[in-house]
Amino acid sequence: MPATIYFSGSITGGRDDVALYRRIVEVLESDGHRVLAGAVASEHVGAAGEPLSARDIFTRDMSWLDEATVVVAEVSTPSTGVGYEIAVARYLRRIPVICLYRPGRTARCSAMIAGDDGIRLLEYRPETVDELLGELTRTLRE
Repeated sequence: MPATIYFSGSITGGRDDVALYRRIVEVLESDGHRVLAGAVASEHVGAAGEPLSARDIFTRDMSWLDEATVVVAEVSTPSTGVGYEIAVARYLRRIPVICLYRPGRTARCSAMIAGDDGIRLLEYRPETVDELLGELTRTLRE
């Protein structure tokens, strides 16, 4: 059954993965899911973020979390905002969270993510992105 997915990834923490984010969103959409991603997957948004006020971004993103049935977050690039969104989804909205993590980007995945048994953590390497995307779509069908 298609899900409404809130996709989260680093913006101000760094935009090195924007092409990967876009690919993840495209695969999820092609699998029939509705993906709420905003600027995170936009190649036209740099580390300075969107041309919206912080309040407008917060209000929009919290509204999207209200609509979401699952959160998918790429957590290889540390981001305070992504961590905040995961906590809101998991503990305030009580919606499932799937985190994608590439070892080697950081010394290790945040213990607050890796240690939470309620978060599904999918680890991958750059050369296994296709396998990751297959596993992600299978996981969403469970």
